[in-house]
Amino acid sequence: MSSELPDSAVSPPTGTGETTSGPSRRTVIATGVAVGGVVVAGGTFLAGAEEATATGSAPSSRVSLTVNGTRRTVTVDNRTSLLDLLREHLDLTGSKKGCNAGACGACTVLVDGQRVNSCLTLAVRLEGAEVTTIEGLADGAELHPLQQAFIDEDAFQCGYCTPGQIMSGVGCIQEGHTSSPEEIREYMSGNVCRCGCYVKIVRAVEQTAARK
Repeated sequence: MSSELPDSAVSPPTGTGETTSGPSRRTVIATGVAVGGVVVAGGTFLAGAEEATATGSAPSSRVSLTVNGTRRTVTVDNRTSLLDLLREHLDLTGSKKGCNAGACGACTVLVDGQRVNSCLTLAVRLEGAEVTTIEGLADGAELHPLQQAFIDEDAFQCGYCTPGQIMSGVGCIQEGHTSSPEEIREYMSGNVCRCGCYVKIVRAVEQTAARK
């Protein structure tokens, strides 16, 4: 009977200076591949779970509110902001999505006469509310006095922030915070104009308030 061992049972030769105490290169590579497979599989599982959550039926509610004088009733995801309700459900795109974090004021509208950042306001909390957007300011073909003042004073450049600036200005006038340019600047400070038209914006609000 042969006394030779099969190749798989023969210990690999050890060269000078090599040690056998640590894992072999083959073991390290195999372990890395195995761990990588687990990570990829886990990532695929999590991605699938997120996709399932995203495509699942999210809680929704029916809300009725008056927008620019017209009663509207819609069913929306409970997470829908007033801004998205206006833009995506009611096709009122005058209110702009700037920062979507309440920091720029481009989405300003009036809710029951008060200025709000519509990007931070949940639509489902506005049952029975009255909302006024930039589209609802004009009286037919006649512009709101502040809209006309913005044109007269050239109080805009790119125009992206203008709807929010005008709505905030209307609220500022209604609140009576127009006794001085300094007060107007203070109460309009939540509306950012990246083009830097602040002097003319303040002038338009000031002149509209004086005429009123």
